[in-house]
Amino acid sequence: MKRAIMLAKKGMGYTNPNPMVGAVIVKDGNIIGEGYHKTYGTAHAEVHALNNCKVNPEGATMYVTLEPCSHIGKTPPCVDAIIGHGINEVVIGMIDPNPLVAGKGVQKLQNQGIDVTYGMLESEVKSLNRMFMKYVTTKQPYCILKSAMTLDGKIATKIGDSQWVTGELARQHVHELRHQMSGIMVGIGTVLADNPRLTTRLRKRKGKNPIRIILDTTCRIPLDAALLREEGKTIICTGNHASPLKIKKLQEMGVEVYMSNERDGRLDMACIMDYLGDRGIDSVLIEGGSSVSSSALEAGVVDEVMMFIAPKIIGGKHAKSPVGGEGVAWMRDAIGLVDIEIETLGTDILIKGKVEEA
Repeated sequence: MKRAIMLAKKGMGYTNPNPMVGAVIVKDGNIIGEGYHKTYGTAHAEVHALNNCKVNPEGATMYVTLEPCSHIGKTPPCVDAIIGHGINEVVIGMIDPNPLVAGKGVQKLQNQGIDVTYGMLESEVKSLNRMFMKYVTTKQPYCILKSAMTLDGKIATKIGDSQWVTGELARQHVHELRHQMSGIMVGIGTVLADNPRLTTRLRKRKGKNPIRIILDTTCRIPLDAALLREEGKTIICTGNHASPLKIKKLQEMGVEVYMSNERDGRLDMACIMDYLGDRGIDSVLIEGGSSVSSSALEAGVVDEVMMFIAPKIIGGKHAKSPVGGEGVAWMRDAIGLVDIEIETLGTDILIKGKVEEA
């Protein structure tokens, strides 16, 4: 199963909104075939493993990280391939939370006399597919709030200079994260201040660019903004006071414009997440600015926080911190994190954790 999980990770960033799945087939104590789900819409891990078998898999045991599908989707049901190849036993990491599967795959295998066990290394598999699990059960994107700050909690100097708070290793880690996510979100303030490209730039391979999502209440984005010239999709989320002429020009450039509801003069984050979920966007990396961060946290759409901390001190009461807004009045109302992990990246520290449910 550990080998199957390792294989599943090879699909990271390529399978969204499908899960990452790995499969290993064992016969007479030897691995005779293995595979993983490579890209969305293509053959699943079980089929690759069966096709890659060195010997006849009849009577073998298959280890697979996720319950094999029993329905016809982009590809035929995997349970039919398993049954057809004479697999004798199937060991599953976790039951598929997709309502179309959710135990039906196990039942169909058992009905054919195949021994099935599940729950092996389940927590590891669930962690790997946490984005898929939320999306397939709620149709809401899994949101990671990412920020980089100094030891004294600043994301930029008093004049707005923020390049670079963290070092090269931390920045490469963020590009790996961008590759894994379906969308990346920033506010118009970040666009105007930094003119970012919001692309994925990996050292040793070509990464996947996430869909760029810009929160721009009055549609102030310059038509020559760097991100509008990059490969891939851009969505501008704007409000009722945006210029129809500006919107038309953006649409003519191939930009998707979403007219969002507003609350207290700000775009309704929950409404935007509903729209993104309907668009098939299963995960969003929230990167942009203290205002966007506070809006996301206040709306309760953040599932996980990643905070990079650099061993630097900026100082200054006018230098921005990662989260703006009004903030909470009482310490008891602070947003807590659980399942904390700490990692060192060069001289920087990454602290990450899941947002504690109320």
